[in-house]
Amino acid sequence: MSDGIPGERYFATRGRVSALLQGILDLTRQSGATPGETLLDFHSGLGKPFRVIVCGEVNAGKSTLLNALFGQPLCPAGPLPVTTRIQHYRHAPEPRENAIADSLSEIFRPAGFLRDFELIDTPGVNDGKPEHLANWEHLAADADLLLCVFPVSNPWMAATWDLIGRLPAAALDRAALVIQQADLREPGDLEVILGHVADLSRKRLGRELPAFAVAARTALDAKRAMPRDVAALRDSRLPRLEAFISENICQSPDRRALLDEWRGHAAAALRSLDDHIEDHHRVINGHARFISGIDGEIAEIREEFLTRLPGHLFNVAAVFEKEAEGVGRLLHRRLRALPSFLRLFTGDHTGQQMEAAFIARLRETIEAVAAKDGDEVVRACTAHWTDLAARVSETMDFDLRAAAPVEHALAEARDRFVRRLGAAAGQGVGELKVRKRLDKDLRRRNLALRSFTVTSLLFLTAGAVCGALGVPWAPWILCGLAALFGAGGTVVAWITRRAITRDFGSHLLDTCGAFAAALHGDYADALGDVFRVYNQALDPLHQHLAEAKLAIEPLLRRWQELFLTLKAIEQDW
Repeated sequence: MSDGIPGERYFATRGRVSALLQGILDLTRQSGATPGETLLDFHSGLGKPFRVIVCGEVNAGKSTLLNALFGQPLCPAGPLPVTTRIQHYRHAPEPRENAIADSLSEIFRPAGFLRDFELIDTPGVNDGKPEHLANWEHLAADADLLLCVFPVSNPWMAATWDLIGRLPAAALDRAALVIQQADLREPGDLEVILGHVADLSRKRLGRELPAFAVAARTALDAKRAMPRDVAALRDSRLPRLEAFISENICQSPDRRALLDEWRGHAAAALRSLDDHIEDHHRVINGHARFISGIDGEIAEIREEFLTRLPGHLFNVAAVFEKEAEGVGRLLHRRLRALPSFLRLFTGDHTGQQMEAAFIARLRETIEAVAAKDGDEVVRACTAHWTDLAARVSETMDFDLRAAAPVEHALAEARDRFVRRLGAAAGQGVGELKVRKRLDKDLRRRNLALRSFTVTSLLFLTAGAVCGALGVPWAPWILCGLAALFGAGGTVVAWITRRAITRDFGSHLLDTCGAFAAALHGDYADALGDVFRVYNQALDPLHQHLAEAKLAIEPLLRRWQELFLTLKAIEQDW
């Protein structure tokens, strides 16, 4: 034990248990659990310093003995009496002194060993001050170790023996006799003196107290030497006293029972903390299942709307047929003879205009259908959201409405749904290539009408020339031929008008199925976009769950560390 302070192993173990308990207390608070009263009081129960008190006559070497035990010149010592009042040394970050009474002072020092030891240095029992004896007896009642110090020159001082004789049996169990200044005698003489002291102890006290002969000054110098003078320390005989303190006082059954009791408290607190964290973990897993169920509910609502898609497509087909008939009537009016002849001179854009008119009418109607469907989806999601917010608040204590106001997002998604289906309708008509076939029919018709018109104009011009030249009958014949070709063009216009209108309408109706099928994917995707927006409204809830999972992971790791620390302490017990 000469390499450290007395009880070094005990205090190291106590420090590990104390650090373990502090870690458990910190983790308990971090996890939101309520620490038990026992855990809160572990500092006072386990960390109470080990109190050492010395007594003896003036200049017996009491202060020097304390300095030697702890390797620091803490207590003033000298050839003349220095300690004139009881000095109670305790730990504090900054040095200070408090005068408790005329005969007692508390002295605070930042020395590390004072966290584990309280030292009480006393004036000589023969200094003639009765108040010193009264205070000494009061402090000795709570002491863990009483060192009764005698000078080697006079180990049978009556005043000290009288003081020891007044101690109760419980205090004598924690007492030891120390013969100081052992370096003034030969080893053989020391054994004789220790024998006399043992005999005197049996006679005066009725029991033999442990007795040690030490050279405290030599031991202090050896400990403070750089490097430590191991040989001189061994010759000082102080290691024997240190070993006694460590093995019989610090490592006493009572002290070991105290450590074992607090180790048991640590184990119980860890078990309770494990149960609390496991309960919290189960709650998080329950929340995860709850959120997964919500995702399933939203998927079911989406699937419910998708199952209605065939019915919606039937409505789309009906809309398509209705608008195809309307555009057919518009085309029929546009292909009347006179306007058709006029367009031969102004340019014919009928195909483009019919396609644009069909797209505009179909898009408007499809968007109206989509708006109705979108409103229904939004109502379903809003109703589900209202019920969901209440369930989330009850199950997870989370305000979903405040975290994710969904109404505005759903309204925007509904508008995108309508616009997307309207755009898909226009694109679908373009992909049907109805205009290409119409343009081809119109070109053939216009070519025929142009032939009749040119021929008629040529005959009419020739008739006019003949009339101007005075040719008899020729103008009438030529004008009649012009009229005949004009009538023929009108007949052709009338016949082709009916054929083109009929073919156009028939072709549109033939493409109805292809249009509905093309719109199927767009409808499903647009509907999926609405529900993606609704699912995104649950992001704060998913984030809340993720944060809870992240928060519990360090707790689990820290608990594992503390558990391994406990097992390591138990293994070294």
